Order: sequence, then C-alpha cells, then structure tokens
Amino acid sequence: MANHLMKTTALGLIAACAFVGGAQAGGFSRGEADTDILYEDGTIAGRGGVVYVMPDRAFATIDGVASDDDAYSENYGIPSFAGKFRVSDNFSCAITYTQPFGAKSEYGDDAQTADRSADIAAFLAASPTDPGYSGLQLTAAGGGNAVLSSEFETDEIGGTCAVNFAAGPGNFYIIGGVFSQSFDYTESKDFGTLNLQDDSAFGYRLGAAYEIKEYALRAELMYRSQVDHEASGAFTLQNATVGGLLGGIPVGTQFSSTGTGSLPQSLELNLQSGIAPEWLAFGSIKWTDWSVLQTLNYNITGLGDLQKNFFWRDGWTVTGGVGHQFNEKISGALSLTWDRGVGTGADIFSDTWTLGAGAQIKHGPGVLRIGAAASYLTSGEQSTADGADFNATADGDWAYALSANYRISF
Repeated sequence: MANHLMKTTALGLIAACAFVGGAQAGGFSRGEADTDILYEDGTIAGRGGVVYVMPDRAFATIDGVASDDDAYSENYGIPSFAGKFRVSDNFSCAITYTQPFGAKSEYGDDAQTADRSADIAAFLAASPTDPGYSGLQLTAAGGGNAVLSSEFETDEIGGTCAVNFAAGPGNFYIIGGVFSQSFDYTESKDFGTLNLQDDSAFGYRLGAAYEIKEYALRAELMYRSQVDHEASGAFTLQNATVGGLLGGIPVGTQFSSTGTGSLPQSLELNLQSGIAPEWLAFGSIKWTDWSVLQTLNYNITGLGDLQKNFFWRDGWTVTGGVGHQFNEKISGALSLTWDRGVGTGADIFSDTWTLGAGAQIKHGPGVLRIGAAASYLTSGEQSTADGADFNATADGDWAYALSANYRISF
C-alpha cells in the first residue's frame, strides 16, 4: 500500500523540481502538459497550479570590459491546468493547458551601446555587394539599432487519451493526443517594435508506458512533435531619423511583417520504482531537438528579409531523485537535474544544474503539492564571430523557482 501511495506522489513532485531546470537551460522550454493526470485514481480528476521562476542571468563583461548592467533575464510564471475523465476501466482522456515555451529579456545601457557599435562595425566591414548591405547602411546611418527588449510566449491547449490493458503483473498503456499552440513574439529596438503572432499551429504527442502498481514501478516514453509557425504582424517605426532616411515617414507608421520559425520536437523517458518500504527512486532523460532553431526569419515590408540568430544545438536533460512517504498525509522528494546548454556562441545558454525539493500534503478534499528549486547556470560567452549581436561573457549565475498545485478527484 505504501508503494502505491508513493507512486501517485512522485510524478507531481518531479514536476516541481524539474520546471526551473528546463526553463533556465533547455533553450526556451517552460511548462509541460500535465498528462500524468491520466494515471490518477478516480473517474474525474482536476489539477491546477503555477510555477514562478526567478532567473538572474547577467553579463559579466561586454566587449572585454566589466559591465554594470542588471540581469537581463526577467521573472515569469508558468500556469498549468488539467482535467481527466475516466470513460471506462481501460480508457481515459485529459484536457490540458500550459505555456510550453517562452522567454523575456530587457537589456541595460552597456549591452545597448555594444549592440549599436557592432552594427556600425558590421557596416564598415561589409562590401556593397554583400547581401543585406543596404540594411546595414540604414542601420549605420541611424546610429545603430540595438535590441532594447524581447519577449515571446506560447500557449498550448491539448487533448490526450490513454488506453490500458493487462500485461503480465501490470498494465501497458498506449497514449496519444493532439494540441494547438499559439506564438506571440515582440522585439523592441531603437528603430521600432516588431510584433509577430500565430494564433494556432497544431502538433501531437505519442507515448507508451508500463506500470506495476504493487511495486510503484512505471516506465514511460513520450514523444512531442515539432511545431512550425507562420506568423504575421507589424513593425511600428519609432525613430524619426530613420523615418527621414526612408523618405519622411512619420513615427508610428506600421509596416506589415511576416515570419517563420519552428519550435522543437522532444522525446522523454521517465522511470520510477519502489526501492524499499516507503521509498521510491525516479529518473528521466529527455532529448529536445533545439538544433531546429537556427534562425528566426522574418520580412518587414519595405525593409526586406531579416533574421535573428540562434544556431542552437540539441538539448539533453537528465534527472535523478528519491521520494519518501513520511506518513499517510505527507510525502517528499529530492531531485538533481543536469541540462546541457544549447548555445553555440550566438547567445549564452550554458549548462545548468538544478537541485529541487517537493512535498505532497493531503489537505481538505484534495492533495496540495509544493516545491522549490535552485539552479546554477554555468559561465558562458557569446561572440559576433558566432552570430551574436555583440561580444559578452557571463559568470556562473543562480536561478530560483517556487511551485504549487492542487488536485481534486472523484
């Protein structure tokens, strides 16, 4: 009985420990759809919660000089909601919502100055026959075009079902579903603000699992598909000098814009098993195809084709941990996660180590889960030679996260 209770405890606690690791090092990863609710007891179950992440990534040096800029990474929350309905003993379906990807940065004076200087240097080094020379010429004449802030968000609404049947001492699950993902990107620069949106692009997830409840044993393999976005929006001019160079166009004029980009597929293996009375071990390994994000390509009418560089490599995330049931109402878990950085020099996304802790408490009519995590972001650097906007380094930094969710089942 104790192992069965530990089985229902561990997965939610893993989520509390793992969110911040993925958010800080796994590219732009944020939340994951709560498909674990398919395994919950009860005909109807619902769970909702939020993870609040406090990153603190800052540049240590910019162009070889110590920087006084504050951290450029901004705090954010990750909501998650899931509802499950058991159609029969062998078939269940769930509706889920989360924000799977996102990022938000605001850059200080040192970074903006370096960005403008790099623009002008690129123009002086370019030949009139180089592609994009006219754009560089405009940038230089305008005094440089630094990124002031950038942000993007995605929302995922999905439906996932699981069918299970007896296999030996346990049950085998086949899992599948579809989801709709939106995309909303905003970048503010000296010349103006670009906004691109895609209200809906579709993807799917497929998985399989084997579970022996008696031993709190479960192995699950889950695949989430790549999502390709075709976005549209507008560039709003905010620089009078540039407006004059373009023929006296007034500030506030909007230019229609389009953009394309892909967010990655992933494959994750989760394992857990009881190892002693009231003790459970768990682990996971996840591959994320971040190499699909080489550039964000976009076009601004009248200004031509442009791109934002990433040049990322694939991400790998490895987690291990233990859980313990203290009594009938309280359980806890600890985990350690390593995430390989995806950056290759166009930005600073380095390796991350995350220590997470979580607790599950039976309270009122349902179950409360709370968690906290601390992530160490290893040092890194970016270079214009590798596609960065300017040269910079970062020392080791820390990020923190808090999470809470509540489940009710009938």
